[in-house]
Parts: sequence; C-alpha cells; structure tokens
Amino acid sequence: MSDDAASTAKHLSRQEVEQIDVYWRAANYLTVGQIYLLDNPLLRKPLKLEHVKPRLLGHWGTSPGLSFIYAHLNRIIRKQDANMIYICGPGHGGPAMVANAYLEGSYTARYPDVTRNEKGMGKLFRQFSFPGGIPSHAAPDVPGSINEGGELGYSLSHAFGAAFDNPDLVVACVVGDGEAETGALATAWHSNKFLNPQRDGAVLPILHLNGYKIANPTLLARIPHEELCSLFVGYGYDPIFVEGDDPASMHQMMAAALDEAMTRIQSIQTASREDYDAHANRPRWPMIILRSPKGWTGPKEVDGLKTEGFWRSHQVPLSGLADNPKHLKLLEEWLLSYGPEELFDAKGAPIAEIVETTPQGSRRMGSNPHANGGMLRKSLEMPDLEAYAVSLSEPGAVKAEGTKVMGAFLRDVMQANVTSRNFRIVGPDETASNRLQNVFEVTDRTWMASVLPEDTNLGPNGRVMEILSEHTCQGWLEGYLLTGRHGFFSCYEAFIHIVDSMFNQHAKWLDAARDIPWRQPISSLNYLITSHVWHQEHNGFSHQDPGFIDVALNKKADVVRVYLPPDANTLLCITDHVLRTWDRINIVVAGKPPLWQWLSLEEARVHCKAGLGIWHWASTEGGLEPDVVLACAGDVPTLETLAAVGILREFMPELRVRVVNVVDLMALQPKERHPHGLADTEFDAMFTKDRPVIFSYHGYPWTIHRLTYRRTNHHNFHVRGYNEEGTTTTPFDMTVLNGLDRFSLVLSVIEQVAPTDPQAAQLKQLMQAKLLAHHDYIRQHGQDMPEILNWQWKANAGQAPPASPSTSPH
Repeated sequence: MSDDAASTAKHLSRQEVEQIDVYWRAANYLTVGQIYLLDNPLLRKPLKLEHVKPRLLGHWGTSPGLSFIYAHLNRIIRKQDANMIYICGPGHGGPAMVANAYLEGSYTARYPDVTRNEKGMGKLFRQFSFPGGIPSHAAPDVPGSINEGGELGYSLSHAFGAAFDNPDLVVACVVGDGEAETGALATAWHSNKFLNPQRDGAVLPILHLNGYKIANPTLLARIPHEELCSLFVGYGYDPIFVEGDDPASMHQMMAAALDEAMTRIQSIQTASREDYDAHANRPRWPMIILRSPKGWTGPKEVDGLKTEGFWRSHQVPLSGLADNPKHLKLLEEWLLSYGPEELFDAKGAPIAEIVETTPQGSRRMGSNPHANGGMLRKSLEMPDLEAYAVSLSEPGAVKAEGTKVMGAFLRDVMQANVTSRNFRIVGPDETASNRLQNVFEVTDRTWMASVLPEDTNLGPNGRVMEILSEHTCQGWLEGYLLTGRHGFFSCYEAFIHIVDSMFNQHAKWLDAARDIPWRQPISSLNYLITSHVWHQEHNGFSHQDPGFIDVALNKKADVVRVYLPPDANTLLCITDHVLRTWDRINIVVAGKPPLWQWLSLEEARVHCKAGLGIWHWASTEGGLEPDVVLACAGDVPTLETLAAVGILREFMPELRVRVVNVVDLMALQPKERHPHGLADTEFDAMFTKDRPVIFSYHGYPWTIHRLTYRRTNHHNFHVRGYNEEGTTTTPFDMTVLNGLDRFSLVLSVIEQVAPTDPQAAQLKQLMQAKLLAHHDYIRQHGQDMPEILNWQWKANAGQAPPASPSTSPH
C-alpha cells in the first residue's frame, strides 16, 4: 500500500500547476454554463434573468472532481503518449464530460456546428438538458463515453471489459462514492483477479469520495482512513490517497499519484511481458482514492446553509432565480470567479495555454477509437455449420443435446479467432453446466488467483470468464463489445433477471447510438438462456421463471430479437446468425437435456430464415383448410405439441391439424412493428382467419397475446404456457401443472373443434384418465410414466404429405 501521494511536496513546476488549473477552471465554467445559461455565454454583459434557463437541470456536485481528474489525465497522456479512455461512473456528471470533450476539440469534431467560439459555446450551453438538445448524463452523444451512468454501478466492470485483450490500453475509471454502494460495483472490484498483465490492458480505478449522495453521506467517505485502506488492500489493490480542498496542493498530489500509478502499471506489465510465469503471484494493481469536496469551487453557502462540501451541491445549488434576485447575483459571481475573460479569447475560443494542455488527435480521450468501438470491430472468422449438424433420416429419429452441439461450434469459433483474440464467453459458473464444456478443449477459464494442483481448466490466458455475479459478467461483456469485440453470455433462465436493469440500459444505449451518425455499430449482445423453466423441475419453484423475454419485449423493436430454437440444428443456425449481427440484443432460449430432433440442417436454415413456418410433415390437413392450428414456440412446447398431434392422428384421424412452429418470436408481430414481422396476409395464410389456434409457448401466455392482438384471428388464439405453477417434481409434471402437456392440449382441441362429438367425448375421457394416472404414477414411482419417457414421433402415422418444413414467404 502506498500513501506517498498525500505529501504536499512539489511535484509539478509552478507553470505546470497554472496550466492544469487554467484548464480545470475552464472546464468548471463550461459545466456551470451548461446547467444555467441560455444566453450571454461569456458573461460579457451583466447577467439577467432572461439569460438563464427557465428549468434548471443537471448535476453540479460531482462535476468539478470529474474535470479535475480529466485535466490530470490529459497531462499523463501528453507526457507518456498514453493510450487512455475515461469511464465516468457518476454519469450524472454529464455536463463535465461534455465540457472536457469541448475543451479538447473532440466535441466540435463530432458536432461541427458547436464551434469553439462564442456562438458555439452558446449552442453548447443551450442544448444541455433542453428540449431538442442532449441528455444530462454521459450518454452516447458524448464523445469518449462508453458508460452512460444514468444507473450507477456498472463503470468498473465496463472498464475491465474494455481492458481485456487490449494490451496497450489504459482505462481510467472514476467510481463515485455513491456508486460504490451498489452491489454491481462492489463485486466488480474483484475483476483484478481476471486481468492478465501480459495480454490485457490496465484499469486504473479512481474512487472519488466527495462525501454525499443526493441527501445523505456516503459510507466509504465516513469510515476511518485505516478501514478504507484495509478494504481496498483486501480487494487486492495498492491504494494511493489524494485528499484535500486547496487546489494548488491537490494539483501537486494528484500529479504525483498519477505518476506513481502509471509507473506501477508499466512495471507490472513490463515484468510480465518480459518474463512471464503463468503461476506467478497475482499483481497488486494501483488505484487512487481521491477525496475532494462535493461541489468544489461552487458556492460555499446559499441562504446561510452550507453548500460546497455538502449534499446541497449535488444538483443545482442555486435555484428559484426568478423569485430570488440574490440567487441570480450569486450565480453571476460564481461564474465570474472562474475568470472567463482569462480562459477564452476575444472570439470565445479556449486560450492557447488551454489548448496546449490537451492531447492531440486520437490521443484525446473524447476521440480515442476504443470509446467508439465500432471503428475497431472486425467480423469473426466463422466455421462451417455442416461439421456440427445433427444428422437425421426423418423427424424425431434421434436425440441430441442442443447446447452441447452449440458448445462444439463455439469451441471452433474460439479457435478460429485465437489470433485476433476478440471473442470471449462469460457466465456465472455455468459454462459446463450449460453443456458448453467443449470450449475447454481450446481454452481455459480466465484465472489470475491461486491455482491448486487438482484444479482444471483455470489459467491466465483463458477466454471463458466465470464469476458468480451476473452483474459483473454482463458489465465485462458490455465493455468488451463497446470497445469493438464479440462475445456470448450464457446463464440460467431464472437468474438472468438479475441483470434486467443492465439489459435495459444497454438497450437504451444501442437505441440512442443508432441515431448518432459518428457512432459505429458494435457487435450484438448475445444471451444464451438455458436451464430453462421446463428443465428446472429438480431445482424447484425458485428456478422457474421465463419472464426475461417479457423484459426484452419492452424495448424498441429494432434493438431486440428473441429466438426459441426447437432443436439442435435450429440452435446452430441461430447461433451462427447472432454472432454475425451488430447493434442488437439477441436472446436465444434453449434447453440442455437430450431432446428429439426435428429438422435437418438445411431445413433448419430455411426455417430460421423464415422465422416461423408450417411443418407439413407433422400436419394432417392434407392441403386443405385446417380444422385447428397447433402452434408452438420453444423446445418443450414443440415436443408436447407433436405428442398431442400424434394422439389426434390416432384417435381423430379425420381431423385436419396444421402444425406451425415459431423460432423467431418477433415474427409474430406485424411487419409495421418489427423488421422480422409477418404482413397480415402472410399471417392469415398461416394461422387462418377463423380457425382455433392452440398455441403452446415457452413463457407466460399473455406474451403471445401481446404480440398478436392486432391480427385478424386473435380472438381464436388460445395460449398455453407457464402460469407460475411449479415445484420440485418430474419434467413432464411441470407441463401438466401449467396445462402445457400433450393431454391438456388434446383436451383444448376437443373443446374448440368438437365439444359435442361422441368420438371426441371418448378421447376426452381418455385424456382425463391419463392425467389422473400421471398424478398417481409420479407420486408412487418418482418419475414420469414409461409412455412419456419412451415416447417417440411416429413418422408414418396419419397424413404426412412430403413438403418443405416451412412455407412462410417471410
């Protein structure tokens, strides 16, 4: 642990201190101006009420600290020609990030109309948190940002994700002390156990303690110094402290701290890269703990109440200007205290002394290509699918483990891209559990902590990243994607909900970024959701929840895709597809137990391209209009639907049944609502305009109604799915509890098409008897009935005219 930077000894010359301080004052002035000013940007005339925005929005409290750090990082970049990006954890410090991007010239480079003169400054001020302008947070609009920060907690995992496989990159990550109280951030400190100094870049965490949140003190700012130091030593860091409120001495201490931190980083990397021992002790990376006043350099008191160094400076220290002329005067004095006439020339441009302190070109943190990762993105090398396809002579002839087949494909994707090192798999300790273990034939799990002789598949060069924190997994992958690489996140279905908010924030980022011309497309965020609700009978009710799909469907149609492959070959096709996409969030739901296979690889390709289609080989309509449509989406719903069709073929052979399988859930939406959606005429041709549709769905039934409510035949849709009925039971009983089983589906068909038919009445009695027999059997034997366990599709039963597996023109 190093505490040397707390010394007030001179580290910079007087001129260097003045240069940094001038830059910092200018950044603070631009920050306050964005929050308050509508006109008169350089205060070249007395401030009047009409110069001030009618609605004051933004956050001042964290902003001066953010700019203080930015100014000092600029010095490091210029001094060492460092390749560095800045991740702003306190994202509500957006005006500071905009101010710094403007000062260094990156903002004008992206937005030429926001010129570096008085007119451009006026636009800069007016647009902030103003209708038709820009958001108040460090949104995608801000050059250099990869962390919006509207929801706190993700900055550090984003930072490490950005550093993985970027050996020359230094990621400076500012963690706010309010943010440090979140669970996502607290776990992310452990990311240093996964950073390989030989192959990865470096993360320099800067914990910024300004003492307060919105209206309360922060925990880490109030614990004793020794306890705070011990906490981060325990996390495996070497903390360097910078504490105070006097700008001159703080500049000296911050410069010394950064020089020491960068020296330590370079020493660690050099030692590792020159003489690397895979089992060497894990390095203790430096971090900086910066303690400065909240609202630093702002009003010390307002209306006799403490403001600087207190929570009252969190947002807008001076409000109610229309009703309180004293506040308007205080605002003017505050702005003038920075000496704008000394910071900007006659035209309103930053003075030469400021320009000289900023890096140039792509070394500017607002212009670094790693913060616009699409500029660096290269497509993956992809193996041919034929090598992994499950061979079958006819539908339902063989069983296969879908995700294991997928694992073999991902193994070779990993191997094909071993040189470029731009593909990783993340997950919470479930890669092998989810049957992706074949990837360990070509890579280990990333691991920089101690290794015991009995450990397997652990190593510093591993490309599978596992930590039992879904938040950290998601944050790592987002940071990796945002800086131009590719990846996959596998997770149990019930617990992917842990990252609901992170999913929301990333979806919003993608949605906003697509409207920003200079933001280049990034690789899609790909989820494999497995160990799903219908295969969690052994873990019980707590592990049974398919609702992540519903969270996803709340997002913009252009951003989200949901795939429900019914077998291994369709899963292969979908996996190959999503790894080639960009600016999307792809959700792939697939079970891992051995299941019957339905389509050849070529048939699967046709089916996946269509998104949904009629399975003629399973239907009994014989080219005529069906009496009933049995639709299905998901592997278990498909199995139960086909089992129900087998029963109907045997006992009601005259019934015309059409089987429709849906692999791309978004195809159910109208074409006007989603790019993958079917036109109404196509939808009606498939689902009919007036026949009952019994729809077996993987998740909550209302989701299908939500997607199809505008369709002609929606009133005839009868959806079976998960109804929040579950327990520890048998696999088939899970379907019975929720009315998704084959017997209940047959009963539903009878109810819709033949409620009074005598022959149907006999079948109804038989199905009810089967359900009773099932109830008794599993309670006596502890497993499903033999006819369930040994069921197999009978290819020659009933009518099965040869045809393409999908007739959809989509």
